[in-house]
Amino acid sequence: MRLSVTLDLPTDVRAAALLLADPEYVHEKVRASGALEQHVDVTRTADDAFTVTSRRALPTEQIPAHLRSFVGSQIDVRQVEAWEAPAADGSRVGTVVVEIAGAPVRLSGRTALTASGPGATTVTYDGELRASVPLFASAIEQAAAGAIRSALEVEQDVARRWIADHGQAPQP
Repeated sequence: MRLSVTLDLPTDVRAAALLLADPEYVHEKVRASGALEQHVDVTRTADDAFTVTSRRALPTEQIPAHLRSFVGSQIDVRQVEAWEAPAADGSRVGTVVVEIAGAPVRLSGRTALTASGPGATTVTYDGELRASVPLFASAIEQAAAGAIRSALEVEQDVARRWIADHGQAPQP
């Protein structure tokens, strides 16, 4: 199934990229997603390309009860965002992969970071969500899509609070 989610951030595109590459911010958004355990790794070179990898163990309460037998009491989610170097206007594109360990569910797609007005940035995630479980694939994809949308909505809220508390750009 196709999944497209857009986040609106109240900061310029350069500051938004710095935010997305800030390990402290990434830890905060992973914690806010309800993670029981987490690991974050950010690889970046100043204002060049960067990659953010997060792993989190999440409770399965958002997954319908009849589908929990496929995933157990918690799910381990690995998310990798690989952002390319910025264009002249500061916009960026990249790739995103979300995998759920122990469950045949995977999201792969593209990301985009673009200015949407003065002091405003849009982050877009657009990809294909696939579950390879006979008979239940559609239900699992729907449940996973809901969980991913919820996690990204939490991320938008965390980003807005972070920007309000820390200013327009994360401190180095």
